[in-house]
This record gives sequence, C-alpha cells and structure tokens, in this order.
Amino acid sequence: MKKFLFTVLVFFIFGNIIAQNKQNQWQYYFNHPASIWEESIPLGNGRIGMMPWGGVDRDRIVLNEISLWAGNKQNSDNPEAYKFLGEIRKLLFEKKNKEAQDLMYKTFTCLGKGSAGIDYGRFENFGNLFIDFHYPDTTSSVTDYRRTLDMNNAISVNTFKKGNIAYHREYFTSFTDDIGLIKYTSTQKGSLNIDISLQRDDNYETHANGNTLYIFGQLKAGVDKEGMKYMGMVKVFNKKGSLSATDKTIKIKDADEVTLIVSMATNYNNTNHEKLAADLLNKAGNNFDKLKRKHIAGYQKLFNRMDLTLAKNKNSDLPINKRLEAFVEDKTDYDLAALYMQYGRYLLISSTREGGLPPNLQGLWAPQIHTPWNGDYHLNINLQMNLWGAEMFNLSELHKPLIEYTKSLVEPGEKTAQVYYNSRGWVTHILGNIWGFTSPSEDPSWGATNTAGAWLCQHLWEHYLYTKDREYLQSVYPTMKGAALFFEDMLIENPNNGYLVTAPTTSPENIYITPSGESVCISAGSTMDNQIIRELFSNVAAASEILNVDKDWIKNLSAKKDKLAPTTIGKHGQIMEWLEDYDEADIHHRHVSQLYGLYPGYELTYDKTPILMEAAKTTLNRRGDESTGWSMAWKINFWARLKDGERAYKLIGDLLKPAGGGRGTYPNLFSAHPPMQIDGNFGGSAGIGEMLLQSYEGYIELLPAIPTGWTSGKVRGMKARGGADIDFEWVDGKVVSILIKCTATNNFILKMPEGKLKISGITNYKNQNGKIYLPMKKGNKVQITIYR
Repeated sequence: MKKFLFTVLVFFIFGNIIAQNKQNQWQYYFNHPASIWEESIPLGNGRIGMMPWGGVDRDRIVLNEISLWAGNKQNSDNPEAYKFLGEIRKLLFEKKNKEAQDLMYKTFTCLGKGSAGIDYGRFENFGNLFIDFHYPDTTSSVTDYRRTLDMNNAISVNTFKKGNIAYHREYFTSFTDDIGLIKYTSTQKGSLNIDISLQRDDNYETHANGNTLYIFGQLKAGVDKEGMKYMGMVKVFNKKGSLSATDKTIKIKDADEVTLIVSMATNYNNTNHEKLAADLLNKAGNNFDKLKRKHIAGYQKLFNRMDLTLAKNKNSDLPINKRLEAFVEDKTDYDLAALYMQYGRYLLISSTREGGLPPNLQGLWAPQIHTPWNGDYHLNINLQMNLWGAEMFNLSELHKPLIEYTKSLVEPGEKTAQVYYNSRGWVTHILGNIWGFTSPSEDPSWGATNTAGAWLCQHLWEHYLYTKDREYLQSVYPTMKGAALFFEDMLIENPNNGYLVTAPTTSPENIYITPSGESVCISAGSTMDNQIIRELFSNVAAASEILNVDKDWIKNLSAKKDKLAPTTIGKHGQIMEWLEDYDEADIHHRHVSQLYGLYPGYELTYDKTPILMEAAKTTLNRRGDESTGWSMAWKINFWARLKDGERAYKLIGDLLKPAGGGRGTYPNLFSAHPPMQIDGNFGGSAGIGEMLLQSYEGYIELLPAIPTGWTSGKVRGMKARGGADIDFEWVDGKVVSILIKCTATNNFILKMPEGKLKISGITNYKNQNGKIYLPMKKGNKVQITIYR
C-alpha cells in the first residue's frame, strides 16, 4: 500500500515531467530589436552562421563562415632556438629563473610576430546583410514586438505590428542544404517594400545582377602569399510585386512575401568557392517550407537526443535579458540552468560538424574583422573546453572535428619538436590556427607551455572511452604515441630533486614570486604539466594494451612516468601550482591549472586521493569564485567533482550575472570573458552535466552534485563512459527510475541509489559494496526502479 501511495504521489507531483519523452520546449526571446551584437541571435549549421538583429527599419544579419581566415601557412620555427635550450635549463636549475626567462625572450620564440603577425592570420567576419524597410504607414508605432530563438528547431522568429499590419520574419541556417534562409511576410498584401544590400568592413567587392547579390574578395596573408578567397551570394525571390537591381542593391516593391537564400564559401583546402556557392544556391530551389522541414529534421537528429527537466518559477517566461536580471536575486528559476545546458548543446551543434573545423574562440560567430585574440584556437584550455560536453551530451560525432584537427598538428608539430627540443614525436604550444601553427608564441610568458598537444590527446582517449570503438582507437593511437614520444625525449632530470621535468615551461599565463621578490612566468616543471603527462602516458599504455602493441616501449614510458613529481600540498594547504611552493602574483588568477587533475583529468578523487581533494577545496577558496566567464565555468566543473552542488550552483549564478561591460553573460546568453568568448558557454553547460552524472572513476554516479533546490527532475539521453545511454528521474532529491541503454558491450558499474531496487532486463547482475555490476551487450536495456 505504501509503495502504491508513493507511486501515485510521484505521478501527481511530477506530472508532465515523467509522463512523456517528448522534448521540452527550449527558447528565449527579446521584446525589442538588438542594439548590440550580443543581443542578436546566433544561428549556424556547423559551417555557416547568421546573427539577425531584428531591426524594424533596418534588419542586419551578420554573416560568418568558419573557415574564413586571413593568413596562410608559414615557417615559424626558429632554427637557432635549440642552441640556447641547454643554457635556459641550466639557469632554471640554478634557480636563476628571471635570467632564464630573459634569455627565452631573446632566443626561444617563434620567427616573425607570432599571433600579432598577418602570416598567423585571424578568423574574420564574412559580411553584413542589410534589409531596409519602407512601410506603407510610416507614422504608426510598433507594438507586440517579439524576437525568439527556437532551439528545438534552430530557427529565429521575429514578429511585430506596425499600425494594423502584422509582420513576420523567419531565419535559419539549413543543416541539410548548407544555406541560410530568411523569409519576410505580412498580413497585408503588397505591403513589403525593401532594399537589400551586402557590406563588409575590409577587402570586399559587391554587386547585384538580376535577383542575386554578390560579395567577394581576398584576405591578407603576408608578403608573397596568397590570401584566402571567398564568395557570398544572396538570391532573392518575391511573391507578387516587382524586383529591380541597381549596381549594389536589390529593390523589392509591393510584394506579399520575400525569401532570401544565402550561400557562402571560401577556397580553404583548395575548394572552388565560386562553384560551391553557386551550386548550393541552384540545388536549393526556392520552396521555403520544404527546405525548412528538411532543416528541422536534420537538426533534430542531434538536438533531440538529450533533454533535461528542472522546475520553473514566475521568472521563467520573462524576456531573456529580464530573466537574467531576475536570476541575480531569485535563483529558484532552476529551468534557466537547464536552458543554459541546452543552449550549450545548441551552440555546439551550430558551430561544428563532421568533416569541418572545431569551434574557435568565437564558435563561428563574429561581427568584426579584427576578432578578439584572432578568434583562434587557444590550446591551454579554451579549445579543449569547447568540447567538454560533446560526449556526455550525446553529440559524439561533433568531437571528431577536434580529433581531426589534433591529428593535423602532427606533421608541423614533429618539425617544431625537432627544431626547438631535438625530440622525436610532435608538440604544439598555446597558439593554434587553421594553418598548422605549432611553434612557441612571440611571448614566452604565456606562449612557452608545451603540453597543449598532450591535453588535446585526452580528447582522443575520451572519445574512445565513450564509444569503445577499437578501430577508431587504432586510427588515433599514432597521434597519442607521437605526443608521448615527445615527452619521453624532452623530459629532463632536475638535479635539485631528481624528478623529470618539462623545462622550460609555464603554468598557463600565471606569474609567481621568487624568494628574491622577482615576478616570473618561466619554470622548470609545473603541476599541470605533470598531471597531463602522467595522464597521457597512462592512456597510451592502456591503448597499447587494448591494441596489443608496443609492450616493451610502454615499460620505458611507465618508468619515466614514475619519475614525475607527484601532486603536492603547499604551505597554505593548497595544491602547489609549481614544483616549488611559490606564491602567485595574483591569488585570484583566472587559470587554476594545478587542478587539471581534478577536472578535466581524473587523478584526484575521493576514493584515491581524499587529502588532495581537501587541498583542492583550499586552492579554489584561495582563488575565489568570480573571474572571467570561462574561468567560472571551469570552477562549476571543479565543485561538481568535489560533490558540492551548492557551490557549483552558486557559480552558475555568478556565470549568469548580466555582463554589462564586465564578466558574466550577455543578453543573448553568450559568455563574457569579456569580450565574448564561447568557451564559457561550453564549459558552463558541461559543468551542469557533471552535476547530474559522473562516470570518470570507473563507475556511473547519478546526481553527484545537485543543489537542494533541484528537488525533482528528469534527464533523458545522457552518455556515460563505457558506452551507455542513460535516462533517469528523481523526486525529493532521490533517484526513482533509471534506464540504461547499452551502446557498446561492456561491464557497467552503477553506484547504488538509496532505496529498494527492482531491476529488469538483466538477471546476471550483482550488488557489492554499494555498487551494482551490470554485464551488458550492445543493444541491451536495463530498467531500475527505486522504492523508499
């Protein structure tokens, strides 16, 4: 009877949360046009992007194509650098760190200007599409304005009234036809009078011919180098009324509806960009409704794989800018966290795709020519953070562009490893672009970090852990092995302590104070380097065992791993950031690199290293919570791993504070470094996932770090390492139902939820030491119901 009453209670309390698997509705809206780019709405299909502003008199759509980069391949390795490596190391071991750093500035940088040079290049805006409106009634005010991002369908809709006429606009970037589409309609026939033009801030020409607008040009690439070429086309279709073209403008008069089809292409990788742009337009036709249906179906194959339900409150239906403002004081809008997680998934689906490039610092959206930090690939956390949620959020194939990008760095990285370190294998440093740049940067204080390639290799291994695809592992093993070979040769014994160290190196972008009071960045070894290299060597060893290769070599690698300094506690009770117990110049520095082993690594756990877990808390408390957007996102993941849901949720609140001119979140939910940097979005959404499910310790744990306010909820379609697709529900903070769908034959271990369990779909399971052991084959499903 008690079980029956509990079941009934769950049904009525939880109601529509558990009644269906239908996707929740995910959207946000504004009740005014965008006045800044950070209020416009991001649309993308993994290659092209559009950001409509929704202006009443002038609609601006910012256009992007992810491969549009200035610059070109360059020879940036300095052949003289290795001659000074020995002296730099000698000075470091003699504790003359400032002298070693000064020598590096003179000798151990890249050729040329590095990231400041035109050869290095930058991601650039493709252009701006302007639509100027001439209304029949110029004096009437605008009412009922609404501008929406519909994440369920990857469409933006803009509606308003002017006088007695209602206007409707739709925008999307097609996932199936690889074009952008815009449609303008109104409730009064013949009321659409518009002028359409294209513009760019640099290096462009534009003209109109018939019903098509063109924008094209060539970017800068440095002396005697060919810059990237691009072609954009906008084909205009009008229902009723007339169309005419001037030199650079298409004019529509008295139309019932107007459809614009946008095509963009570059000659990256020797693509015939003019032919591609034209072919995409010609193939699309002009059946807007058919193109829209195809687009939605293609997009939803990815987006609908996963869902999260959390409780709403009175603020949940506010315009997004007002909703963010309300969240500062009232954190009971738990659905905002769910929206932010789904927004992270939406942005990833929209900014990368198989066969393309990984999302850069901007994702693929930028309104300017000179993008912040070149809109490049920063490799000391930022690019990696962009993909933290790919596997757990059931978007595994979107990990592949990063994996392929990593593999593309091997050839140039082998040259860099030889030139700078006389080492085998391959290396890359902090800077990355689409041209294969792997050299140290122009500034050793932040550009000398050499474990970026090893960190990227974690993603190669993680993809295997989630998929258990042995053939895939075989394809990436040479890349992982090459990264390990580099450190096998590059590591050198520090005579002061006998440990093998990376020298020279940094703890990313941070500064320490020497005993003599000098501020220095360069060091002999760092905690992050050791954690990453230990992880790399361990993962390569595990891969070699699975593939049954390189057994003798792995023994030597393991011996080197044992000579790396362990993660150590310093004088403040903190995890030491360097191998000496230096104080930081800025105790609140944005990077918390010494906790790599907590997240995204898995060296620090309560089961294996409980004392270090307490030291990690001390480290984070000393650092403080508020920082750049991506730093706060990282800290959500840290506190999730520390099983502190309240602190993680507090940081979600910090991350979602309206940015204004500072840190936090912009009105369109883009993360603010500031300026906009998309890694905060991806890291923050991954942190919410980490609060819900963890699988890095060899077993699956549900609700490891949720705040008390998330009393009831539902997750559908999250992934766990080992090859499992998991749905689960909870009521009053306790899991009541679990469905495990096996996507790869494996033996799964589930941390036992509290209560009496009913398990169906499997008979040969066992309960032991608070865990359930589930041997499953691909395609099997196990249902677990929990009673209290």
